Amino acid sequence: MSLISQLYPTAAAAAAAQEKVKPAPRRRRKKNKDGSGSSSASGWPKKRKLSDEQVTMLELSFGNEHKLESDRKDRLAAELGLDPRQVAVWFQNRRARWKNKKLEEEYSKLKAAHDRNVLDKCRLESEVTMSLSFSFFSFVFRVDLIQLHEVNVIR
Repeated sequence: MSLISQLYPTAAAAAAAQEKVKPAPRRRRKKNKDGSGSSSASGWPKKRKLSDEQVTMLELSFGNEHKLESDRKDRLAAELGLDPRQVAVWFQNRRARWKNKKLEEEYSKLKAAHDRNVLDKCRLESEVTMSLSFSFFSFVFRVDLIQLHEVNVIR
């Protein structure tokens, strides 16, 4: 049985040489001649920051319902002068922040409960240690008393 590289040595050498060539690193898009990167080659406008009024309206809407239906998205977009996709992305990002905040709060509660349990465990361990020490000394004292009593009875 022979290898393909043995049957076609030039093709194998060309394939090996092609594998060694690394592609050039990707570069960022250059800004427009006027210095602004206001639109890309696809024609999308530059991302703009939402106004305080728009954010307030979106937050109020998010407070009422975390999920966004299509008609509600279109209505909000029309009221705020935004693209419906922009409203959908805002809601998606806001849900992610809301979920992270809930997780952080839950973590804080669990950590506090854990810390309380660790303190209770330490307290109980010290009580058990004290109780065992007391029991041991009590036992030793009783043994000593019994021995003393036996010595006194024998005399």
